[in-house]
Amino acid sequence: MSSGQREAGVPNPSHVAIIMDGNGRWAQMRGLPRQEGHRRGLEALRRTVRNASELGISVLTLYSFSTENWRRPYAEVSFLMGLLKHFVEKDLAELAAANVRVRVIGNRDDLAADLRRLVEHAEIKTRDNTGLVLVIAFNYGSRDEIVRAARGLAADAAAGRIDPAAIDDEMLARRLDTHGLPDPELVIRTSGETRISNFLLWQAAYAEFVFAPVMWPDFDRAAFEDALAQYRQRDRRFGGVAAPADRSVGVA
Repeated sequence: MSSGQREAGVPNPSHVAIIMDGNGRWAQMRGLPRQEGHRRGLEALRRTVRNASELGISVLTLYSFSTENWRRPYAEVSFLMGLLKHFVEKDLAELAAANVRVRVIGNRDDLAADLRRLVEHAEIKTRDNTGLVLVIAFNYGSRDEIVRAARGLAADAAAGRIDPAAIDDEMLARRLDTHGLPDPELVIRTSGETRISNFLLWQAAYAEFVFAPVMWPDFDRAAFEDALAQYRQRDRRFGGVAAPADRSVGVA
């Protein structure tokens, strides 16, 4: 049985989130400009979307641009913005035809008007699709997301629309960018880095993590299947304890 197949009774996760890391280092290791790493990273993104659909994943969330990435050189930021435009303009028809539903999370206030229109167009064009849900985290930071949700709750409480004592985790979760989506069961980070970089801090409370050594442009079907295989070997207890093994001795 290949690593992409499921062991009996151990399903693949329904929601996989990926921190796509290592584009720049991939390029530098080959003496190429960082932009070439980002171009190859876009190819890996397309490949991963196809693989996720074929592997039965229901939701795939990809961390493409963080709120902290604005600190990068202007030329690189502009290039990344252009890549998002290129992806939406070139790939949207194919995604729609493949029954993929596109959803973009993150703070849109800092995006140029034309990019916001493209994002909204992608969501509207695919909103009735019933296949893989592709979530693009763009200009996304989990702390920013939680702060925006808290501000909304505070404003409603101040206006008397909600009772502050009634605020609970479910109410806050409904204010997050990911409202209506299941929490990720598996978070993968490529490039060998072992941190989560302000990604889905609330939603990944009980996710399993796989830190893959491969750089994102080299993330292929085999690497994806290996991460899924590692997930299936985990003991997911959600704060509880595992059931004790049956050590009873049978009677002949």
